[in-house]
Amino acid sequence: MSGEWRDMEIATKPKSYKDLLVWQKGLRLVKMVYQLTAEFPTEERFGLISQMRRCAVSVPSNIAEGQSRRTAGEFVQFISHAESSLAELETQCLISIDLGLISSETAEPILCAIEELQKMLNSLRQKLATRREITRSA
Repeated sequence: MSGEWRDMEIATKPKSYKDLLVWQKGLRLVKMVYQLTAEFPTEERFGLISQMRRCAVSVPSNIAEGQSRRTAGEFVQFISHAESSLAELETQCLISIDLGLISSETAEPILCAIEELQKMLNSLRQKLATRREITRSA
């Protein structure tokens, strides 16, 4: 990819958060978490089930809200919120394993999805920082 094309790609804003692959993968994570926690004991309904579902839902929600903001700086702030939710969710998955609610093998797809989203959000943050620099120097 030429430098000129890359700069143009960074400088253009997607029309909708729905165009962002990271948002789409965030939605898939929500579905995975809902399916996983449906198997938890009912006494966890107000504990880990609620916590894990809220964290998962928070990821694509923050991406959507950030993308709809006016500046790249505001978007970066919401990316940070999504990253925090991923860290919480990862911790809650590890707690669920430690408590014997799920096996490591069962948690593996979600932990892999979390890791992938963390990398994607970090990449998006870097692109936004570059866009901010391009805008400042223009």
